Amino acid sequence: MDPCPFVRLIIESMAVKLPSATKPAGPGVHPSTTPCYAKLKLKNFPSSQTAILPLCSAATKDSSPPDSCASAAAFHLDPPTLKRLSGKPVALKVSVFTGRMGRSCGVTSGKLLGEVQVSVDLSGAESRPVVFQNGWTKLGGEPVLHLVVRSEPDPRFVFQFEGEPECSPVVFQIQGNIRQPVFSCKFSADRNNRTRSLPSEFTLKNRGWMRTFSGESREKPGRDRKGWMIIIYDLSGSSVAAASMITPFVPSSPGSDRVSRSNPGAWLILRPNGGSVSSWKPWGRLEAWRERGPVDGLGYKFELVSDSGLNNGAPIAEGTMNVKKGGVFCIDNAAARKQSPAIRGFVMSSSVEGEGKNGCPWVQVGVKHVTCMPDAALFVAVSAAIDLSMDACKLFSQKLRKELCHDHDHHYSFS
Repeated sequence: MDPCPFVRLIIESMAVKLPSATKPAGPGVHPSTTPCYAKLKLKNFPSSQTAILPLCSAATKDSSPPDSCASAAAFHLDPPTLKRLSGKPVALKVSVFTGRMGRSCGVTSGKLLGEVQVSVDLSGAESRPVVFQNGWTKLGGEPVLHLVVRSEPDPRFVFQFEGEPECSPVVFQIQGNIRQPVFSCKFSADRNNRTRSLPSEFTLKNRGWMRTFSGESREKPGRDRKGWMIIIYDLSGSSVAAASMITPFVPSSPGSDRVSRSNPGAWLILRPNGGSVSSWKPWGRLEAWRERGPVDGLGYKFELVSDSGLNNGAPIAEGTMNVKKGGVFCIDNAAARKQSPAIRGFVMSSSVEGEGKNGCPWVQVGVKHVTCMPDAALFVAVSAAIDLSMDACKLFSQKLRKELCHDHDHHYSFS
């Protein structure tokens, strides 16, 4: 498998130092107690980033790094973007505000303190790390900003489902204009066997990892979604990864129409246990639910699983995506650092279409996290699980497509 050349443009070690005489940004807002924030915009790049900036003491020397820094922000540059931006420097504009984030009546609420521009030349960035800025710089007046702007090669394997996961598609690896089939999928929806994916010794030893199914029988037929599974096969026909719905997606209470955060559905991501294709071992656990709020959302949380259970209980990915528009499920360094140095940096991202929209999920996986094809298959299984969760969390007053309602192979096995 050959990866695609991606580049990660990182903006980190950000902090701002204000003069002591700086006026408040508005009623009840004072820069000594309210953090500043920065908007980061790369010219000719469609999206921008926002980061909260800690304040440094006025006594901090301009030659000294700040005591505390903002979380790193990053722009992920794919091959077409690199081709478009390479050849001449592009401007990274950093606008620093004090006050409240957001907009009111179409006007930015914060007060602009100043802006700086960093020239970024991405020529050759896919093969070597480059530092473009490191240190303090003036914001057009007395306030000064500390930031580090650098790029690093971030090669990734890119995959795409030929169709929706519930349609048992082929998965292609993409490299430029080349599409090569590398996996096949088999989806099933056997409502009568919710733990068929697990060996009996796992179910007995680790039942604490699975939510109980109490109350499930009180639901009327069609008021739960359970037993879904998707298995990933390599080109030889061997099963190399799977996602199994281990906790049903059910309404939060009698008469309710949605899966709640307090009672989410869950998937186990499974890998072969040793060399046996008939024995499986949990690798990750994905929870999903329907989030209430001004905008309907799909809430999710993903954790790794070790031999002793959930790995430290700290999720490596959690968030909410718009149900109508869809979004991107991503495991990146901001959350991964809570877990283990072994998974620092970009791990994976996967596109998720909005509810009712047909799509073929894209999956990107960082090269450093793939040593063999089964490693890549695990991330493909995660992608399938989060995509299927959009359907599993659909309001129960709405119908599912036929592939999700009927099992086409009731005698399904792993062998």
